[in-house]
Amino acid sequence: MSGVLKNAIDWASRPHGDSAWSGKPAAIMGASTGAIGTARAQNHLRQILVYLNMFPINQPEVLISHAMDRFDQEGNLTDVLTSEPIIGLLQNFVDWARRIEPK
Repeated sequence: MSGVLKNAIDWASRPHGDSAWSGKPAAIMGASTGAIGTARAQNHLRQILVYLNMFPINQPEVLISHAMDRFDQEGNLTDVLTSEPIIGLLQNFVDWARRIEPK
């Protein structure tokens, strides 16, 4: 996980006992130039979210490998097959957030 992301998470979790994250739903996705597509970073982030009392959605996992072949120079997604799991994750996340919201 990047240091910038970890620092932002840490700042929003302070002061102790008054975390902005507690009880919130979360979705995780990532892209990398390597073959495993952020799998290790996502696993680490999932552990942090559990510690922060967040509720990450489990499926589908979106690990985009070889990102340089799936995005153009401006960062736009160009690979149609890659968009399908992203759309699925976002749809499931909306359903998940609605299910766990306080009544």
